[in-house]
Amino acid sequence: MLKSTLYFVGFLFLCSCTGTNANVDKSVSTVDKSTKVQAKQVKQSQRDSLPAASNKVNYKPRTNNSNYIVSTSRPKTEIKKEFPYDIDLRTAGEKVQKSSEIFDKNKPTVLLFWLTTCYPCKIEMKAIKQKYAQWKSETDFNLVAISTDFEKNYGKFQEMVANQGWEWDTYHDFNREFRYVMPGELNGLPQTFVIDKNGEIAYHKRKYYTGDEDKLYAKVKELAAK
Repeated sequence: MLKSTLYFVGFLFLCSCTGTNANVDKSVSTVDKSTKVQAKQVKQSQRDSLPAASNKVNYKPRTNNSNYIVSTSRPKTEIKKEFPYDIDLRTAGEKVQKSSEIFDKNKPTVLLFWLTTCYPCKIEMKAIKQKYAQWKSETDFNLVAISTDFEKNYGKFQEMVANQGWEWDTYHDFNREFRYVMPGELNGLPQTFVIDKNGEIAYHKRKYYTGDEDKLYAKVKELAAK
């Protein structure tokens, strides 16, 4: 009888332990599911709190670059197209004068347009330099060399004027406005014009070939004699 009683008590204890473990497992499973649900809710809440995405792309403004060329010339309609014009010219010493103050209408005027980067221009001015003193001793005329360089090359212009020792007046068309008043818009340099006493273009030459300086002077001498 005692033995049967002990078996019965043991059976009840075993059933009690098994039921407890099942309840524990069930409780743990419930906690795990609850934790996962809470984590999912937190992530969703975090996403909902973020600002709405924008389709607009933010571009940084372009900064100034020294290689960019900014035009400072006036509109064509505002520039006087008759000799002696009204164009600002700058010396190598940074003095600015109007072309109307520089050009003389009472004698032939040679306008020689050039660039510091133009090799034929340098050759032509070298050829003229060798004969210029003799020309001036024989004929009363003006010669003005006008650089059409961009502003960034003004330092090169100053250097060349200082080193070449030219006897004629040399200026920089820093607003690059002469292209708006001369025939062909000065496309292709060097270009040389001779203006007569009436302010009219009497001679025009583009590019340079050996001996062109003699043809130029022949025309100047002819006009001066009139």
